[in-house]
Amino acid sequence: MAEELDKKFDLGEDITEYLDLEKASRPGLKQRRVSIDFPDWMVKELDREADRLGITRQSIIKYWIAEKLNELVIK
Repeated sequence: MAEELDKKFDLGEDITEYLDLEKASRPGLKQRRVSIDFPDWMVKELDREADRLGITRQSIIKYWIAEKLNELVIK
């Protein structure tokens, strides 16, 4: 059965009927809350840039941290 499923996937066929999407997960993407204090000037600059881009403060912080971590991993 696994070989048949692999073949269908490789051919680009829809295999979702074989999956239990209720139990599906993406490893390493579980969210964890982290509390961090920033100086007022940083918060103002983060908000200014987030407003300019039309995104939330949290989104820009996550994006910039991910960008920096990716640079470290690639090196």
